[in-house]
Amino acid sequence: MPEKRILHLLNMSSKGTLMETLGIVYTEVGVDYLVATMPVTDKVLQPNGLLHGGASVALAETLGGAASHLFIDNGEFEIRGIEITANHLKSKREGIVKATAKMINQGKTLHLWEIRIEDEEGDLVSLCKLTNIVLPNKN
Repeated sequence: MPEKRILHLLNMSSKGTLMETLGIVYTEVGVDYLVATMPVTDKVLQPNGLLHGGASVALAETLGGAASHLFIDNGEFEIRGIEITANHLKSKREGIVKATAKMINQGKTLHLWEIRIEDEEGDLVSLCKLTNIVLPNKN
């Protein structure tokens, strides 16, 4: 499926969800990666004015989950996140963060992703690792 079509479908699937609320937009897709951005606005800040770690984790899990869907037959299987870890390395108060999910390991039942969340200068804001399980679709 062409890159533009994949990005369009992913962004359309975000309508009315947490992804839309947080302003997450899928921007790039490749053979082994997926990229999304999220604006750093009042919606994703802690009371002290810093990017909330939970918003970064939501971005990472969103991206890694969507990326796993690109590697399965979606009519036959579904994806569930089963573990996520995050190291928050740099504060952010405004602007945009860019997250890139890259596959570390693709097994038949488990997908392991590294998600790097960076600021506009390319500095690492958070480093996350996500494990997804591939389950038979019960629909």
